[in-house]
Amino acid sequence: MAETKPKRPKRATTSAPSQRMLRVGEQVRHALVQVLQRGDIDDPQLGAALVSVTEVRMSPDLKVANAFVSAMGADNTDLIVKALGRHAKFLRGRLSPELRQMRTMPELRFRADTSFETFAKIDRLLHSEVVRRDVEGGDGE
Repeated sequence: MAETKPKRPKRATTSAPSQRMLRVGEQVRHALVQVLQRGDIDDPQLGAALVSVTEVRMSPDLKVANAFVSAMGADNTDLIVKALGRHAKFLRGRLSPELRQMRTMPELRFRADTSFETFAKIDRLLHSEVVRRDVEGGDGE
């Protein structure tokens, strides 16, 4: 009789990124920050604001990099995101010398980072009068 290999246990499917995705995302973020700091992009919208890349999330196959950006000194972060999107192919080309160890350069997609606004909203809610009254044992509802 032929021997059968023992079956591997199935992996639990989770939405949490793998260590490899996190490591590559941080490498892409670091390289992207270096390229943006050099000021190689000739765009008036990008020149007027200080662009910060707060996080890069990689797809599981490492072919797509979603870069979350915030912009100081800009009235509208969406305009900065659109400007970066217009220059995504140029930036991808500039990243390749920085990321020589990668087999393929990921496609860059830019998103506005809303984590600071979300934090501020939660902070306002926690410090509101309604929450304070509930914590102190307010009106007995």
